[in-house]
Amino acid sequence: MKKSTLLNAPASALVAEMGHTDMLTICDCGLPISDGPKRIDLALTFGTPTLPQTLETVLSELKIEGAILASEIIDVSPEMYKSILELLGDVKIEYVSHEDFKKLTQSSRGIIRTGECTSFANVILISGVAF
Repeated sequence: MKKSTLLNAPASALVAEMGHTDMLTICDCGLPISDGPKRIDLALTFGTPTLPQTLETVLSELKIEGAILASEIIDVSPEMYKSILELLGDVKIEYVSHEDFKKLTQSSRGIIRTGECTSFANVILISGVAF
């Protein structure tokens, strides 16, 4: 049995496939997902799992050098924004409009959909190098 934190097989495989500067999106249950990126649907019910739970688990195994957030989260969902910032730590964060964010997700290697129901609770992670 796998010993590390990320037990979901498709999500674990996606993290293992990530290369430097590849993007991985973790999103709420309402974000539209195009047919391009690999879709990993973790949503069980509204609120389960949460975006912070999922982000924390992915970050336990993925080295990142940056992240992208929709700028709308700052004013619309400040508590979620604070939670995301705490989990991301000191990585560089880029802010774009929600419309531009949705376009950027099409370039992600994969999108992990959570059961999160908080507006604009989405993050694109930019893979770093672990060496």
